[in-house]
Amino acid sequence: MANASRTDHAPSSAVRESDDPAAAELITAAVTTMAAKGYHGTSVRDIAAAAGLAVGSLYNHFGSKHDLLALILDRGMDQLVTDTEAALLNAGGDPADRLRAIVGVHVGRHTRSPRESLLGNSELRSLDPAARAVVVTKRDVQQRIFDRVVADGVVRGVFTTPTPADAARFVVTACTAVATWYRSDGPLTADEIISRYQDIALDAVGHRGARV
Repeated sequence: MANASRTDHAPSSAVRESDDPAAAELITAAVTTMAAKGYHGTSVRDIAAAAGLAVGSLYNHFGSKHDLLALILDRGMDQLVTDTEAALLNAGGDPADRLRAIVGVHVGRHTRSPRESLLGNSELRSLDPAARAVVVTKRDVQQRIFDRVVADGVVRGVFTTPTPADAARFVVTACTAVATWYRSDGPLTADEIISRYQDIALDAVGHRGARV
């Protein structure tokens, strides 16, 4: 039975429909507490309390606090890559449309799931080498999607940047950083931020139709 210390929170984007309800609560509680206190500042007891469960419940579902963090970061990258690939598939052939589509997904992810994104950016260092390598490999997959889109635009004469790899890296880094400052009650809506970053990305790659 949940206790009075349970924190009210919407399910984390790291939760999947197939998760056991208690596991889902623990994942969401871990995201909430780690985003607020940091991985090393969060104890198993903190996570269990936020989930409204006994401390031992965590070990019924996860081997350790580290394994829970690894799952959160791994699932986040899986979803980001999957959504980006789907957006690219549906974007058509125009390089500008393709870049807008993948920027929209990347920024959208970091505005819809800012706590998960914050953990992905700040706590990758807390994973052991094997778990870190898994997440980094998926990050590289995401970066290569942007690399290919920008390089293709340059080859086709739509983008004019002389340094496509650097431009693609700049775009991904800028889009990722949105999670560090975005607030749902801020002056811009998520859709407005996405639109601005799509324009910024096109400027960064030297899109021939970019704003003057």
